[in-house]
Amino acid sequence: MPETANGVAEAWLAQFEEALHSNNTEAALELFEDESYWRDFVSFTWNLKTLEGKPEIKRMLDATLPDVQPSNWKLAEDATGDAANVEAWVDFETAQARGHAHLRLRNGKCWTLLTTMQELKGFEEKKGPNREQGVAHHISKGRKSWLELKEEQEAKLGYEEQPNTVIIGGGQGGIGLGARLRRLGVSTIIVEKNERPGDSWRNRYKSLHLHDPVWYDHLPYMKFPDDWPVFAAKDKIGDWLEHYTRIMELNYWSKTECTNARWDADRGEWEVSVMRDGEPVTLRPKQLVFALGVSGYPNVPVFDGAESFLGQQYHSSKHPGGGDWTGKKAVVIGSNNSAHDICADLWEHGADVTMVQRSSTHIARSESLMDLALGDLYSEKALSNGVTTEKADLLFASLPYRILPEAQIPVYQQMAARDAEFYSQLEAAGFDLDFGVDGSGLFLKYLRRGSGYYIDVGASQLIIDGRVKLANGQVSKITGNAVVMADGTELEADVIIYATGYGSMNGWLADLVSPEVADAVGKCWGFGSDTPKDPGPWEGELRNMWKPTNVQNLWIHGGNLHQSRHYSTYLALQLKARAEGLPTPVYELQPSHHTR
Repeated sequence: MPETANGVAEAWLAQFEEALHSNNTEAALELFEDESYWRDFVSFTWNLKTLEGKPEIKRMLDATLPDVQPSNWKLAEDATGDAANVEAWVDFETAQARGHAHLRLRNGKCWTLLTTMQELKGFEEKKGPNREQGVAHHISKGRKSWLELKEEQEAKLGYEEQPNTVIIGGGQGGIGLGARLRRLGVSTIIVEKNERPGDSWRNRYKSLHLHDPVWYDHLPYMKFPDDWPVFAAKDKIGDWLEHYTRIMELNYWSKTECTNARWDADRGEWEVSVMRDGEPVTLRPKQLVFALGVSGYPNVPVFDGAESFLGQQYHSSKHPGGGDWTGKKAVVIGSNNSAHDICADLWEHGADVTMVQRSSTHIARSESLMDLALGDLYSEKALSNGVTTEKADLLFASLPYRILPEAQIPVYQQMAARDAEFYSQLEAAGFDLDFGVDGSGLFLKYLRRGSGYYIDVGASQLIIDGRVKLANGQVSKITGNAVVMADGTELEADVIIYATGYGSMNGWLADLVSPEVADAVGKCWGFGSDTPKDPGPWEGELRNMWKPTNVQNLWIHGGNLHQSRHYSTYLALQLKARAEGLPTPVYELQPSHHTR
């Protein structure tokens, strides 16, 4: 009888469990290929960590096995593939938690292993058969209703009682993390300067829609309705976030701005100063999470003569959209997502628009991206094949960043071939195209630097047709009525919009905590690929995201909707463990690199 995928996987798991149980790391290593990767989310390392090759795996196991005590490794469902190439979903346990894993075997040895913590033993979410009763079925005088108890608790928290965790930033990231913490029973306040949940979307230019498809964008626990459009409008997302905040019963302090935070070493807590609806309040949480988006402050380049410009000039984050721009000349400096969207918006409302492209840009047509890059994971086709959102998140995470490019390059080679005419038309219009330094396309650009691409939802055709003009090169200076290029070309302008991106997230920390704390944390985002805007050294995981930083009890949460949803799972479990006083020995805390 030929070996089955199940048989190969079960035999490997049995040997692996025996080696770990007996602390025989040498025997465990024999089960891995020489070029192998173990990516761990919290379950072994209390960190987000990728181990590359046998020496790194051995070092991690030697350090963690006595505490972790992994056991009960078993297939969660039938393995797939053949005896030579097996993929398997695996359940396992540690001393403190239950985990879920993804395993790839080649000729009986492990190539990639992803291990993730899913719940803490004894501190499970009260869901399904463990849900709370909700009411005591006996009558007593002075009983309080659910609403009375809720309002009483909200009135006390932050005043008479202090939260365990404060989240600075009430956008999609803060809201999703807040929902997970509430389900885990961690008292949390979310601080947001806007008037209502969802305003961070509502306040953007009016034509904005999600560029990622709906299957990729669900929030934790509650998916968008199955009749939602593939690409939702920004106000629709804003309304969803507002209702989600209320339904999930989050302690959400809107119209509240953090003005300062400092670590009180004597008391072992943060002192967070906020202005809540004009009134000063001091919060004293144990844990402080910055969830202020995927990046820091707007990056506005300084050009000679900018102060002399007679028209309007502002960063893309301030672009309101709409209005009547008839007869106005607009220059948009930048050539990525926001630049394209804003050029399209201005052209649609009557402006004479020029895009200034200062460096090459990757363009992916939305239809091709959905089909070739996302279709197997996030689509109706994926759902019909049994790939749920949760399974898709883990599959995407199962390829470590070291080998992700080689998996992505063929996708973008297909895209280049499929859309060859589209790309040739763009190049004929003078647009400077790239597919990333190694041809790995959009997702790697996003992970490495968070910029350098546009998901085409129509603006590229405006450039092809010449309806949006294109200027290539560097800006030399700005005069009273024009942007002057390095080659001397003058671009007349009534408005200049800087679609020039954002700084690192630790820029927020410099102002709200201190420059020293910001530099102790170091650069956020990127993983040390030594490609443009992602300097080395190699780190293998996104810097400082969703894991312990080099500043005690300070955390960074962010990313797109997909990342905010998925990685909030692991950040919430780390915070819950600390709230309950559980031991959380962090394996190999990342070094700090690249200050502000």
